[in-house]
Amino acid sequence: MEGLLYQQVLDPLLGSLGWSALASALPLVVLFALLGIVRMTAWKASLLALAVALLVAVVVYPMPAGQALLSATLGAAFGFFPILWIVINALWIYNMTVTTGDFDVLQRSFARVSRDRRIQAVIIAFCFGALLEALAGFGTPVAITTVMLLSLGFRPLTAAVVSLVANTAPVAYGALASPMVTLASVTGLPLSELGAMTGRQTPVLALIVPIVLVGIIDGMRGVRQTLPATLMCGTTFAVAQFVASNYISVPLTDIIAALLAAGTTVLLLRVWTPRGIDADDADDADSAAAAPGAMSAGDDRGAVLRAYAPYGIIIAVFVAAQIKPIAAALDSVTVAFDWPGLDIRGPGGQALSLVEFEFDWLASAGSLLLIAGLLSILAIGIRPRTALSRYLGTYVQLTWPIVTVMSVLAIAYVMNASGQTATLGNWLAATGGLFALLSPILGWLGVAVTGSDTSSNSLFGALQVTAANKAGLDPVLMAAANSSGGVLGKMVSPQNLAIAAGAVGMAGREGDIFRRVLPWSLLFLLLMCALVFLQSTPVLSWTVV
Repeated sequence: MEGLLYQQVLDPLLGSLGWSALASALPLVVLFALLGIVRMTAWKASLLALAVALLVAVVVYPMPAGQALLSATLGAAFGFFPILWIVINALWIYNMTVTTGDFDVLQRSFARVSRDRRIQAVIIAFCFGALLEALAGFGTPVAITTVMLLSLGFRPLTAAVVSLVANTAPVAYGALASPMVTLASVTGLPLSELGAMTGRQTPVLALIVPIVLVGIIDGMRGVRQTLPATLMCGTTFAVAQFVASNYISVPLTDIIAALLAAGTTVLLLRVWTPRGIDADDADDADSAAAAPGAMSAGDDRGAVLRAYAPYGIIIAVFVAAQIKPIAAALDSVTVAFDWPGLDIRGPGGQALSLVEFEFDWLASAGSLLLIAGLLSILAIGIRPRTALSRYLGTYVQLTWPIVTVMSVLAIAYVMNASGQTATLGNWLAATGGLFALLSPILGWLGVAVTGSDTSSNSLFGALQVTAANKAGLDPVLMAAANSSGGVLGKMVSPQNLAIAAGAVGMAGREGDIFRRVLPWSLLFLLLMCALVFLQSTPVLSWTVV
């Protein structure tokens, strides 16, 4: 196996980091061009981009073909577990509630909070989605809130776009701050400082995202008519995220912010009603499910409690899993091993942890969702045979998204293992003082490739600190910028596009979703780049931890 060892070279093309970076970018250029310009289905585009990544690894980089293929299999395995494992079990719970009719009750319950679908979308996609992100992350909020919006009468494309754009501000603290914990571990910087610094960046996004969501649904008319509610929601979330991350608890940041934002918005709606409530949304005129007539059916308290039960169970299971003795018991059966036959060394000859596969079959978010699903069978009274049928049907529903996600993660792992990702990162880091302006782009790139802020932080966190020290910039600021910029890559990540498309029956039309979310992703990224740059100067240096 020694003959298969591969030591990364970051400037393999003509000894130039710049030319090597151009070659390294080819898989990403091909992937996004096929999605956004050619309008190819995501699973085909991702397989072709994987072929390009393998070619670059073997032809441009001196990576043995065997090692390149093994790294692709490791990425594909990681794509299924833990990522798809989360999505499959989350959608299974939803599918069961649809079968029993409990989701219809949940829909009417949300409708009673406000008859305005625009407000419903903010509460579901932004607030409830943030809570799901806080507890599970890794695609769960997109999978669940997309189908919730669809059931409220939104067109599939709009439901997918709204859920993806909403899944931004909470991401840095998702899965109980897993991205922050990872960032602290790879940089050696204190978790409290990294969490606090990120909490002085992402709240800016939280302020505007609810307004943007309404704009996507109903244009400027909707923005004007719902502004008090969206400002209340965004401001509450932003303030709570800042306070919680800086003074209370980094892992609990999004839980606190999501609950407070939802609570204050609901309280506002008790004394204020948005204008234009009965008007059809410009983009979704076929919203019969959310029309006032859909709320005429009265649901008794027991039916409402049963409809909320699966989500209450999800929250309870995830909270219980954080209790130290329970968490220790769940982790005790985790199996971690180096991927057979894969031996990758860094440029300096050091062994890299990216060859390790952690099979936390009981502690993973997907397994906790499976446990919640099994408990939900009892709570909603569905027959076990029907529940099993719905479970198998979920795999069929997600056939092509499964291929897409596994292919995209294979691309990410080939790029990581060969050194393509590190080449891109080092090329950006060579910009000196301008790195403060480009730092969030590095995080965005990492998440766009892997679909995970946690993975992006593990890839580029240490590089951000190294570049900051070389350029005389604050390392905490640059490390936090990686995570804050990364959250904006979630909506264009092919794996998340595939999750959203699969959830609303648009598999094969991921390119349509991509074109709708890309402008928002780039606009938010530009805002974050400007903010981080100003924080690196005397203008906003007082905001740095």
